[in-house]
Amino acid sequence: MRVRSRSVTDMPRRANVIGLGLIGGSIALALRARGWVVAGDDSDDDTAKRALSSDVVDQLGIDPDAEISFVATPVLASAAAVDRALRVTTGVVTDVGSVKAPIVTAASDPRFLGGHPMAGSEIDGLDGAEADLFNGAVWVITPDDATDDATIAAVSNVLRSMGAEVVGLTPAAHDRLVAVVSHVPHLTAASLMGVAANRAEEHPALMRLAAGGFRDMTRVASGPPDIWLDICAENRDAITAALSELIERLEGLRSMVASEDRAALEQRLTDARHARANLPARVLHPEELAEVRIPIPDRAGAAAEVFTLAAELDVNLASFEVVHEAERRLGVAVVLVDQSAAELFRGGLMARGFRPAVHPLA
Repeated sequence: MRVRSRSVTDMPRRANVIGLGLIGGSIALALRARGWVVAGDDSDDDTAKRALSSDVVDQLGIDPDAEISFVATPVLASAAAVDRALRVTTGVVTDVGSVKAPIVTAASDPRFLGGHPMAGSEIDGLDGAEADLFNGAVWVITPDDATDDATIAAVSNVLRSMGAEVVGLTPAAHDRLVAVVSHVPHLTAASLMGVAANRAEEHPALMRLAAGGFRDMTRVASGPPDIWLDICAENRDAITAALSELIERLEGLRSMVASEDRAALEQRLTDARHARANLPARVLHPEELAEVRIPIPDRAGAAAEVFTLAAELDVNLASFEVVHEAERRLGVAVVLVDQSAAELFRGGLMARGFRPAVHPLA
C-alpha cells in the first residue's frame, strides 16, 4: 500500500469516526477544523443525530472511500467495529482503546494500526468533545508484524496533524505500562474517594477540607464506571500485577510511618520527587532536531521496529514518513528526533541491523 502526496488542488480529505463519544467527537472536531470531511457513526441513533446537528460530523454513516477510519467504541466492541471498517472501507483503520493486545491480535491486517490517545476530560460523552483535546497529548500506536509500513506513516501523520506526540510500543508493552500510568491510578483514586466518603459519614466537614492536592489526585475517579469495567476485564493481568506492586509499596510506607523510620521515608519521598521532576518534556524547537534516514526493507514490520526501538530508548519521534523506491523494493524511513538523542538512536538502529544516516537540521 502506498500513501500518495497531495496537492492544494485535491478534494478535501475524508475520514470516518465510528463511536461519537468524548474521544470520537474530539477526533471529528479536530479533523473538521483542519478541513477534513468527516462521516460519523454511533450505535446510539440519538447521539449520531446530535453529532450531525451540532456540526461535529459532516454526514452520518460510513464513507467507504475515506482514507482513514477511527474506531472510538468501548473496548469490548472495538474488535467488531474494526472488522467492519476493514471490510467496508478501502483506507487505513485505527482505534483508540486503552487496551491494545486483544484488538491487535484480533485485527491482524496490514491496513490496521492500534492506537491510544492519552487524553480525556471530566465531561462525559459528546458534551466533552473538543477540537484541541489532543494538542500536546501523547498518542500511542501499537504496530505489529502485520501492519504495513505505509499504514504506520499515514496514521501517525494524521495524529501529528491534530497536535499529538506519537509514541510506538508493542501491544503487550502498552498494556503493561498503561496499567501503571492510567488504569491503576483510576482504581487508586476510586479507593481514596471511598476512604474519604466513609470518613465523611463520621465527620461531615471532611469533604469541605478537601484541598487542591486531594482533588487533583482523585479527579479521574469521576470517569464513567462502565468504561472501567471493560478495561479491567480486558487488561486484567497487567492491572492486577501493577496493583500488587502498589500495595507492596504502600505497605512499605505504612511500616516506615509506624516505626518512625525518618531516613527511609525521606529517601522514598525524595526519590518520588526526583522522578516526578524528570518526567520527559516534548521537543519544541526545530533547530534542536536531527533528521535520521533509515533504509528499510519494503515489508510489513520494519517500520514497527523503528517505532518500538524509539520507545525503548525514550527517543521522541517528532516526525515520521516512509519514502518508497519501487525499482529497488526499498523503503526509507525519514524521522526527526532531538539532536541530543540522535546518536543513541543511531546506535540502537545499527545494533538491530539498520544503516541509518543522521543529519542535524541546523
